[in-house]
Amino acid sequence: MAIDLPPPIAHFIETTNTGDTANFLSCFTADAFLSDWGQNYQGRAGIARWNRSDNIGVHAHLVPLDVHMIMTGYSVTIKVTGKGFNGVGTMKFQLQDNQIVGLIIE
Repeated sequence: MAIDLPPPIAHFIETTNTGDTANFLSCFTADAFLSDWGQNYQGRAGIARWNRSDNIGVHAHLVPLDVHMIMTGYSVTIKVTGKGFNGVGTMKFQLQDNQIVGLIIE
């Protein structure tokens, strides 16, 4: 069964899975915030560092399992495989103008 994701979240997953760093970074606003289990990254430069160490840089592959609207945006349950974290986790996305302005990974 396919999961119906908002376009910015679908683009985030697609560009991660294809290893397309330039388009991955375009998913985010210039001042976006990302928090990965309490490790915080600010702006596209910070998110690019996270991408190298924890996402495309470790060949992450993301499979969305479930999505729910929450007060601040969307909560997506995602299965992750690759050469970094492997398992199921939650990503909470805040969207603005068809881009990601905030992402909290738990």
